[in-house]
Amino acid sequence: MQRRFKVVLEWNEEDGGYTVTVPALPGCITEGDTLEEALRNAEEAITGYLEALKIQGRPIPEKDAKLFFGEVEVSL
Repeated sequence: MQRRFKVVLEWNEEDGGYTVTVPALPGCITEGDTLEEALRNAEEAITGYLEALKIQGRPIPEKDAKLFFGEVEVSL
């Protein structure tokens, strides 16, 4: 069965790499030095997370998280 999960990639200036979170899977976090590496690592992290849910007899989330992104301008 194929499933798609939304991921959030955030550039980390201090570490010089990307942090990846999977909103639909709480605690599923990984990283990578490049976008490609971060996405590969995300695929592995998601697969491992789902395998752990199966082993524990817990349900796999049916729906992905609804994500909304925007910008807010503030005065400093």
